[in-house]
Amino acid sequence: MFVENLYEIIFNLFFYKLLTNRGNIMRKIVIALFMFVSSFGSNVMADGHGIKMGIILGFTGPIESLTPAMAASAELAFKEASDSGSLLGGKKITAIRADSTCVDSAAATAAAEGVISQGVAAIMGADCSGVTGAIASNVAVPNGVVMISPSATSPGLTTLDDKGYFFRTAPSDARGGQILADITKDRKVKSVAITYTNNDYGKGLADVYKAAVEAHGIKVTTVNAHEDGKADYSSEVATLASAGGDAVAVIGYLDQGGKGIIQASLDSGAFDRFILSDGMIGQSLVDAFGKDLRKSFGSMPGSTGKGAGVFAGVAKAAGIDSSGPYTGESYDAAALIVLAMQAGNSADRASIAKNVMAVANGPGTKIYPGELKKGLDLLAKGKKVDYEGATGVTFTSVGEAEGSFLEQEVKGGKFKTKKQR
Repeated sequence: MFVENLYEIIFNLFFYKLLTNRGNIMRKIVIALFMFVSSFGSNVMADGHGIKMGIILGFTGPIESLTPAMAASAELAFKEASDSGSLLGGKKITAIRADSTCVDSAAATAAAEGVISQGVAAIMGADCSGVTGAIASNVAVPNGVVMISPSATSPGLTTLDDKGYFFRTAPSDARGGQILADITKDRKVKSVAITYTNNDYGKGLADVYKAAVEAHGIKVTTVNAHEDGKADYSSEVATLASAGGDAVAVIGYLDQGGKGIIQASLDSGAFDRFILSDGMIGQSLVDAFGKDLRKSFGSMPGSTGKGAGVFAGVAKAAGIDSSGPYTGESYDAAALIVLAMQAGNSADRASIAKNVMAVANGPGTKIYPGELKKGLDLLAKGKKVDYEGATGVTFTSVGEAEGSFLEQEVKGGKFKTKKQR
């Protein structure tokens, strides 16, 4: 309001002098004053502008039951930074959500284009590996926009030509498949059939898992892809059943194909023991099948360290269920973005990219969930921070989490963590 009123006064004064023609000196003074106020007003308004951040996740599609908590976790970090009053001298963040669908690369690319056109400084996301790669290659990297994915795990993303703009707080399936195989061995499974969702995530994890279980001496009876979005999976299960196995490894998504495989297996009596990838871990699966999952197990990225406990408390206070997959990773992705901005004293996209690794890997004061103000204040003073976050963040040289994993099993109507791997 102050700036608008000042503009009005100057405009009126300027035109009055022109009309009354009271000398060149007065007109020059008025023009100079007008230009100064214009510049001043623009700076005031720019300083008052919020920082826009994109959140791109599959709010519809095969993991739609997981993404609300993931998005809320990221927004919790953005809100924490905004409320601190310490982000770039008091800047506020506005989060803009967009739907990746998880499976439709064209739709995800269009969604990302829409978000970037609104001037976001960075993107928390995307989620599933295929759409994440498409957004990074086609939209984010060409526009110089940092993406930090909390859940894209395909090994293929490790070698993405990202120009330093793509990071992920989730570890690669190159490690995740080995961990799941180790758990399978420890659970004394002797033979396994494998089915995977027919995309980058499913194929990549299935390949790693197959090689790892075979290295443990476990027989793989068959490996078959399945498509998401079908109404019935009895034919796929019949193929798996004909090959046999003590269990079937379901590498897929809990709200579509993977769920359908379990349903058809239970209906036909083909299998009653399921080995579950991270995309299959979620409360909606237990709600659907209850005690029928009592023999089943799986794994997901996560930690039982200090940061995980702190995050659980911070999330609970905000009304967020942090027990599902990738909630901690989502908070951490958002937190790394805001700390990288502060480290470079700028919301400039290139500056964010330049500073992500520095705040992720330290050295410096360790920062945990709920301590973003502390981290921002230290960075404002020129100090260094080492963001530990919810998941013990440490990046490899290509900007992906080294990561740890949680062995999961169903007890008392919920997925429970047996131990960290």
